[in-house]
Amino acid sequence: MTKLVKKNFADALQNHPRGDDIAQILAACIEAVEPGNAIRRFVRRNKNILHVSSRAYPLDEFKRINILGVGKATEAMSLALLDVLASFPSRGLLIPKQAFDSPVCRKIHFAPPQEFTILPGGHPIPTEASVLAGNEAFEFASSLDESDLLICLISGGGSALMTSPQPGLDLEALQSLTKLLLSCGARVDESNALRRHLDKVKGGGIAKAAFPARVVSLILSDVVGNPLEAIASGPTAPDPSTKEDALNVLKKYDLMKKIPAAILQGLESSPETPKPGDPLFERVQNVLVGSNLLAAQAGLEKAKSLGFHAHFLGDAWQGEARESAKELCGYFKRDYKRPFCLIAGGETTVTLRGDGKGGRNQELALAAAIEMSGLQNVMLIALATDGEDGPTDAAGAVVTGETRQRGERLGMNAQTFLSRNDAYAFFDALGDLLKPGPTGTNVNDLTMLIGW
Repeated sequence: MTKLVKKNFADALQNHPRGDDIAQILAACIEAVEPGNAIRRFVRRNKNILHVSSRAYPLDEFKRINILGVGKATEAMSLALLDVLASFPSRGLLIPKQAFDSPVCRKIHFAPPQEFTILPGGHPIPTEASVLAGNEAFEFASSLDESDLLICLISGGGSALMTSPQPGLDLEALQSLTKLLLSCGARVDESNALRRHLDKVKGGGIAKAAFPARVVSLILSDVVGNPLEAIASGPTAPDPSTKEDALNVLKKYDLMKKIPAAILQGLESSPETPKPGDPLFERVQNVLVGSNLLAAQAGLEKAKSLGFHAHFLGDAWQGEARESAKELCGYFKRDYKRPFCLIAGGETTVTLRGDGKGGRNQELALAAAIEMSGLQNVMLIALATDGEDGPTDAAGAVVTGETRQRGERLGMNAQTFLSRNDAYAFFDALGDLLKPGPTGTNVNDLTMLIGW
C-alpha cells in the first residue's frame, strides 16, 4: 500500500471527528490484503524447495517454472512472487488492468533468459485486448507438459481482462452480455456462471489446457464467500455450475430476449466445464491468499487498538445497494457502547434506473445519507477496496447525519440524485468522495459505521 493512498484517506477525513483514527482503520484494512503481504504469508522458498501453504515443490524437478498472472493485483502479486522465486522462473504471461513500467518490469528484465509478456486487458467490459490476452493465456497453458510447473496469480477483474470466447462467439456478443449483466443487478457469482460456459479459459479452462502440468494458483478473492469458481470466473477451479444454471440466470433477470442470439447458441454448443472430482484437479493446488474477511478483521483489530468498541457485521452483504443501506443504518439505532466501529463486508449491486454517474458504494452511501438524516455523532463510510467504485475515480464516500441537509443547502435533493443513480455528482459537490487512488488489491467492498 502506497504512502499516497494513506495520505489520501487522511486528507479526506481530516475535518471529521476522529478522522485520523478512522483513516488508520481504513489503511489497516487495505494493508492486510496488500498482494505482496498476501503472497508472502503463504509462499516461501528454502533453497530449491518452494513451500506453498502445506505443500512442497522441489523446483529442480521441473523443466520450466511458468507464471500466469491475471487481475487488478497482477503487478504487486508478480513482484512478491518473483522476490520469493529469485532466478527460478523461466517465463511468464501477465494480464493486468493497465500496462505497468515498474517495479515488476525492472525485475523481469533483470535476469534473461527469463521471458515475460505483459498484455493488459479491458475492464469492466472485455475488449479486443482482453481477447488477445485470453487467447495468449490459453496457448500459454496448452504448451505445457508434465515436466512444467505453472503458478497462477489470480485476482479480481480477471473475468473481463482475460477472455477467450468459445467457437462461434465473438467479442461484440460478450460485450453486450456483460453490459446487460452489469445493469440488471445480477450478482458477481451469477454473472460468472454464465461467463464460465462461454469462454475457454474460465471454469477450469486454464487447468484443463495446462494438464498434465502441475498447477498452483494463488488467489486474491473479490467474490463474497470466496467460491473459487467465481473469482475471475475460476480459471483453475472446478465448476459446480451447469449450462442449465447459466441459462437460468438469463431467465431470472429477463434477459432472454435482450441478449444476442449468439449467446444462446454458444451455450448450447460449448462443451461442459470440468466438474469437482475431475482427475485433472489432482494436479492443481488452489490457495486463497486474501479475502474480504481478512481485511475486515485487520480493521477491527486496529479499531480496538485505538479505543473503539469494534464489532463485525459479516462479510456476505449482497443485494441492492440502497436496500443494504437501509439495513446497515438500522445498526445505528442499537445500543452499542461508544465510541464504536462496526465493519461489514461484501459486494452490493445497483439496478440502473437513471443516467447518472456513480458506483455501488456511492449509491449505498447516498441511500444511507437519507436514512441517517438528523442522527448525531455518527458516520458511514462505503469503500471499494480496489479504490475504484464503478466507472469513476472514487472508491466510495463518507456520510454523516448532516450530509442530506448539507446537500439541500446547495440545492440538491438526495432522493432525486439517488433516483437517477447520480451519487457521484452529489458527493462531489459536497467534497465527500473518497479518492485514495488504486490500492493495488481487490477484496470486494467494506462499509464502516462509526459512532462517538
